[in-house]
Amino acid sequence: MNRQVSVLVLLTSLGLTTPVRAEAPEGKPELRRRCLDVLRQALKGDEFWPAMHAAEALTQAGQGAEVRTALADRLTTERDARKRCGLARELVRAGDRTRVAVLLEILGKSELDAQVHAAESLYKVAEIGDGQMLRKAMGQDDKVALQMMAASALARRGNRQALVLIRKRLAGNDAEGKMLAAYVLARLGDETDIPTLRENARREEDPLRRSFAHYALACLGDKAGREAIKRNLASANPEVRAYAAEAAGVSRATDLADRLTRLLDDKAVDVRVRAAQALLSLTQPATPR
Repeated sequence: MNRQVSVLVLLTSLGLTTPVRAEAPEGKPELRRRCLDVLRQALKGDEFWPAMHAAEALTQAGQGAEVRTALADRLTTERDARKRCGLARELVRAGDRTRVAVLLEILGKSELDAQVHAAESLYKVAEIGDGQMLRKAMGQDDKVALQMMAASALARRGNRQALVLIRKRLAGNDAEGKMLAAYVLARLGDETDIPTLRENARREEDPLRRSFAHYALACLGDKAGREAIKRNLASANPEVRAYAAEAAGVSRATDLADRLTRLLDDKAVDVRVRAAQALLSLTQPATPR
């Protein structure tokens, strides 16, 4: 999740449903080629964060060597700390684990935005170093985004205290904290989080923040959440469309493949990238969150 957004990041007895199984876009090499073309164009494009999302998707599609070749020199010359986090993160994800050191170095800097990007990136690549800096960041209640991203990185590596903190934020009154908690619990949460997510979605008036609650609900198997993702794919807000496309892939919404295919022609590059990523992921076996 981009920092520009984060400053605003199954059960029948509960009326839930497991992900709908429809025909996945399998056996369609022309669709795979089209998705890869969308991602490669974005990787070479002028919009930095969509390019990083394209790199992520290409790695997930088995093109990690291509990503490493494209990004290594860019990391050498980039001076913006936030962008360095994006480049290092995608290089790590593509197999160059030495770049974790870049993320840890930036986490130790004084610039808050850079620290948030570094913590978020460490969460995304499941790295924490020795955990000391992340634990310190998790204790900073007045820096919500940093606290939440640090807690997320630690929770992904099994820190139960961090997960408790994330759920506390989900049930709290801070809009940013609730949004970021929903983003993380989409992957790290379970069915016990669904009632709070439903309530947050009901109460939240901002469409983008509300979409994060729907994202998490869909990924946890909630039927209403999945219906919201379907609606959000047609949102007038390109950020909402992009996150809906991402959620469709993470939640294994194979029934939305046709809608995702239409989004490959979306006017917003990040929507095209996320749709391509989702379509490619739906052709692959599900992986644990």
